[in-house]
Amino acid sequence: MEVQEAVGAAIANEDKIIYKDSTYELVSKVAYLIGVPQMLYSILNYMNSEKFAPQMEVFERLEADKAARIIRHLSIIRTAIERNFRHINSAMRIDYRTLLSMPEYVPADSLHQLSADGINFIKKSSTKLVHHVIEINRLISDRINNCKKLFPLWISWDYIKDLFIMPNGLKEEGTRQAAYLYYANRSYYPYQVYINWVPQDEGNVLYYDKKFAVLLYQWHNDYFREFSKVSDVSSYVKGSIYEYIEGSEKTVVVVDCENSDPYKLCAVLRNLDYKYTQKISSIILFDDIHTASAWRILEDFTKIPVEHILIERVKESKSLVDIKLTARACQEHYINKVDSFIIVSSDSDYWGLISSLPDARFLMMIEHEKSGPDLKAALVNTDIFYCYIDDFYSGNADELKFGALIKEMYRYIDSAVHLNVNEMFSAALKATRIEMSDAEKKQFMAQHIRTMQMSIAPDGEVVIEFKNK
Repeated sequence: MEVQEAVGAAIANEDKIIYKDSTYELVSKVAYLIGVPQMLYSILNYMNSEKFAPQMEVFERLEADKAARIIRHLSIIRTAIERNFRHINSAMRIDYRTLLSMPEYVPADSLHQLSADGINFIKKSSTKLVHHVIEINRLISDRINNCKKLFPLWISWDYIKDLFIMPNGLKEEGTRQAAYLYYANRSYYPYQVYINWVPQDEGNVLYYDKKFAVLLYQWHNDYFREFSKVSDVSSYVKGSIYEYIEGSEKTVVVVDCENSDPYKLCAVLRNLDYKYTQKISSIILFDDIHTASAWRILEDFTKIPVEHILIERVKESKSLVDIKLTARACQEHYINKVDSFIIVSSDSDYWGLISSLPDARFLMMIEHEKSGPDLKAALVNTDIFYCYIDDFYSGNADELKFGALIKEMYRYIDSAVHLNVNEMFSAALKATRIEMSDAEKKQFMAQHIRTMQMSIAPDGEVVIEFKNK
């Protein structure tokens, strides 16, 4: 019956504002952790996976994560107690029943799962129900940070975490206030599951990622601005790109690296159907040698052949990228029979290229902040379709950025550190005129040299120290 009520509430609370093309990753994770029933996931996904969250794929992924499971089942039991406090309390006081013997109120599956994960919140010395709630609150407070890794850096973890922390929840008064607030406003809570917030008629706050993120920040008197992290371009934009690729004999992507962002382009490629991207014959990067090395990620990420052309400057202030790009595009058209180009750039210097290839087709991918009204007006007037690469969903780009950072730091380490401990030890023996047997050398190496540790000073300087002096 409770699941049916929650489904009904989700449908009845149809949002006044429709967040088109929003993602479901955040709301699916939060829904799992706060204890939205698995049956509800299945029902909503069956009804309409494009309209309702949470997503079952995320549920199944988090089920394999012990830290997530523990928070989920502690939250389930807390909600069950808050929802049925009077009945459970009465059964404990009058009938001397325990939480373990009330499956009609407290989900036995959650109790068993917590026990299997090594969690026990039931204190035998306590006979008061509120003490169990306090212990659950303590366990959630102690363990919620273990779930921080589940969420990307661009969403405030403190705001997410706050949803799980009952105000003044380690004292009886705090638990009573939370129980009164929840019970009186249960229909306003997401899927009627307890979270820490001021209940109000916001519809389903776990409806879409964009809505959730906006409201989450509003609750903390803050503004969420990273909309590309929680939404994707419209199906119209993607459909236009697919139609363009389908209508071409041979498509090449040419990228002005000076006027484009590598991670945004990766977001584009990640969010386009592979059925269409595999028809792109190559990606040609035109890069100034002084620009960032981040474009290397494309070679690791995509299965499309990538050619990286580095171009010297004639003068410090003058780049030849636009000239070289134009020349190469002409070569691709006349020699390699490329009939369609996807130009990734927010620069307006490519009208010469477009006008010089009247038989070729063009699609432009630009960025909001780098593209002026004149460029966009010219594209419209010449009937050239354009889209914004920063509108594609980029919420999963953290792994790309971290990978690029780690690789670049490895390159730095390789160039900055040239230390062979065997050579160092031999040089030290020679300088000090100390003679050691092979056995002594082996022992010294094991005890002192192989135990060396690296430490980082507050100013960032790296120091290698001997552990056993």
